[in-house]
Amino acid sequence: MVTPVSRPRAGPRAARVAVSEIPLAVRRVRMQPAPARQAAAADEDIAEPAVPSHFLCPISLEMMRDPVTGPTGITYDRGSVEAWLERGRATCPVTGRPLRAEELVPNHATRRVIQEWCVANRGLGVERVPTPRVPVSAADAAELLAAVSVAARRGDALTCRQLAAKVRALGKESERNRRCLAAAGAVRALSSAFSQLVDQPALTALTASAGALEEILAALVVFFPLDEESRFCIASPASLNAILSILNHGETAARVSAVIVLRELASSCDAHCLDAMSKTHGLYDALITLLQKPVSPQATKAALVTAYYLVANNTDGTAASRLVGLGMVRLLVELLVDADKGTTEKALAVLDSLLLTEAGRGEACGHALAVPVLVKKLQHVSDMATEFAVSALWRLCKNDVSGEERRCEAEALQVGAFQKLLLLLQVGCMGVTKDRASDLLRILNGSRGSVECIETVDFKGLKRPFR
Repeated sequence: MVTPVSRPRAGPRAARVAVSEIPLAVRRVRMQPAPARQAAAADEDIAEPAVPSHFLCPISLEMMRDPVTGPTGITYDRGSVEAWLERGRATCPVTGRPLRAEELVPNHATRRVIQEWCVANRGLGVERVPTPRVPVSAADAAELLAAVSVAARRGDALTCRQLAAKVRALGKESERNRRCLAAAGAVRALSSAFSQLVDQPALTALTASAGALEEILAALVVFFPLDEESRFCIASPASLNAILSILNHGETAARVSAVIVLRELASSCDAHCLDAMSKTHGLYDALITLLQKPVSPQATKAALVTAYYLVANNTDGTAASRLVGLGMVRLLVELLVDADKGTTEKALAVLDSLLLTEAGRGEACGHALAVPVLVKKLQHVSDMATEFAVSALWRLCKNDVSGEERRCEAEALQVGAFQKLLLLLQVGCMGVTKDRASDLLRILNGSRGSVECIETVDFKGLKRPFR
């Protein structure tokens, strides 16, 4: 940085600062020739125009961008008055008379006057207020969703696709539209349409209806959560097979939507949904493929959450066994090496649940990076990551499948697990995590004398190659 040069107080301000600290507009003025700089200086002396008082919203006291008028005759900015009403205040802020959101009418005359004033003062730095889009009304939402249902019953995939795309676009346009469509039953209409399309004779997810099914899934994501009726439609065998087909063969965006819908179904902990998903042939393979060949961070996290709930809510251990058999433990360990915070938390949660099985512990014990990665994730990620990392390491060391060799204990000591666990207890942890960290220290303490520790946890000094 260039040191500012002091000047007499009476002189003009001309302190030199680093280029990165100069605002873009000021930088452009200083780089102009002398006449241009003089003109810019003259412009700076011109005061910013005062906004006429009748352009200001009585609630926010800022210039209105989407003026609406209620039956009381008072004009407000739409966003401000709707936020006022959503907080349970069913009266006009100025007059105190009853007011409902349905009674607000766009004030086009005031909006045009505001826009004309903005254009007239454009040279003074005033930006023109864009013409707002008309929000969806309850009647419009009901009519649009009814059209989706009619098209689905007829098996008209093309029309259904167009209408679902419109529903999605309107829902993403504004939070108000999303709430309006959701209140009109968007989730039920879309999930029912999806179920009806996949049940149509001679129609499968790989025919012309595929585009409609993909569009419906993309629209469903906008209006989560799913209610019980919607989950029942989406979790039918035919619907799950169609989702699985999209997950395996669809475009990237469609595959992301498909796995997010699966995550929503699984995370609901609905027994019917989880049972139907676990019986869907190829679902576990599809999740594994999505982790092997990721399409986006969002899809990876959704796949991990789906796998977690499938394993956590499966009492007989078949879900964990199937995932372990497909190589999930190896994938998780390698994913954890350089994963971000969110992915790390979810991957550790899945790994911890898989280590409840003997097969899972055997896979982890046989992987050169499993123990070092878990020790590395004990700190500096998040409290949730620490909880799952401690739990997973505890499961490995307490039930070491290597027998008398106690390889997991030895590796944990080599990469500094003992010191990290001591520090963790000193800093403070609670509940089950504290109990397991203490038990881990007791287990590791018995092997400390025969193991040489590695000062830095950088995966060096491993006796077995990375596989």
